[in-house]
Amino acid sequence: MDKKIVAICAVLLFGVSFYATQSLVSVSTGTQSLPTQENIEVAQPSVGKDTIKTQFSGPKTEECPINGEKLTKEERLVWEKRRPLVVMIENHIDARPQSGLSQADVIYEVVAEGGITRFASVFYCKDAPLIGPVRSARVYFIDYAGEYGQQPLYAHVGGANTPGPADALGKLRTLNWAGNNDLNQFSIPFPYFFRDYERLPNRATEHTMYSSTKKLWDFAREKRNLGNTDKKGSSWDKSFVKWKFKDDESSSDPSAIDISFGFWDNKSDYSVGWKYQLKENNYVRYHSDAPHIDKNTNKPLIAKNVVVLFVRESPANDGYPGGHRLYKTTGSGKGVVFQDGAAVDISWSKKDTLSRTVLTTKQSRELKFNRGKIWIEIVPEGNEISY
Repeated sequence: MDKKIVAICAVLLFGVSFYATQSLVSVSTGTQSLPTQENIEVAQPSVGKDTIKTQFSGPKTEECPINGEKLTKEERLVWEKRRPLVVMIENHIDARPQSGLSQADVIYEVVAEGGITRFASVFYCKDAPLIGPVRSARVYFIDYAGEYGQQPLYAHVGGANTPGPADALGKLRTLNWAGNNDLNQFSIPFPYFFRDYERLPNRATEHTMYSSTKKLWDFAREKRNLGNTDKKGSSWDKSFVKWKFKDDESSSDPSAIDISFGFWDNKSDYSVGWKYQLKENNYVRYHSDAPHIDKNTNKPLIAKNVVVLFVRESPANDGYPGGHRLYKTTGSGKGVVFQDGAAVDISWSKKDTLSRTVLTTKQSRELKFNRGKIWIEIVPEGNEISY
């Protein structure tokens, strides 16, 4: 009799453990052409499979308000029904290749901890059928998410919550995002977020959380009443400040064709390279002399604009093992933008969390981005950029 009871308990314990791993995670603190919405091919597990239309016909006449890319009227009719979605995607070497980065409109890269960078990926004009691995929030990523209109969707898995200035979850509560536009996996059920142990085999559980843009936009609309308007009927872009855009102006004699830099010393796995492609007038991203691949498309990640912003880095001194860091996103500083095969010195300024980062040239003119993906690298002051 006792053996039967033990056996039954063991089975029940296994079931509870399996369910928990599906829905919970510990708070953790070049030469290819541009992958397009039309040619994306995705291998997905059944649990994460979303039907997303990727074939759009007609002339590309409509400007994406996030990065200026010209897309079709059919695509505009889709994006006008939703609001910007910012997803935390990790860059640990065990998280590569990531899924969905090629479909983001804008990407911010900053160190999350220990010299390991993380991406705040802004989606609005395009869909990604699978995105991840999704990881935790940091206060400075929230500052950049705050630039995308009223109540931008912010998707993550937990976040830094130690007392002090690095308390990301506390900041989300202060902004009144928690339970509203904050899409924390800890409060959102399966299948909006899900574990995929097969996509990146033999990786730790922390590198297995995924979602899709469709799942997250659907949840926001159906469960939080956040489509293109909020619960009071106010449009998300009522206070949104657009950047300025221009058409390509590729140079016949490019001067910035091989860019390289690091974030922390002795962290070469997270040093970055960008190589210019003259024909396509874009930059291909590299890690350790190999192209950085998106697992959804099996193609290298590219950007039309690579922006490096130098910001002040400091320790949070919050008692977290290894130490959380702080990056001063507000105030002003210097930077450099790479586009059209050239480097342009710029200055940046940002008033507060919900204000737009303004980029200006030496002539005090607002920077104009090439139409297409914008990749923003947040690098500690004093670091050197080689090109």
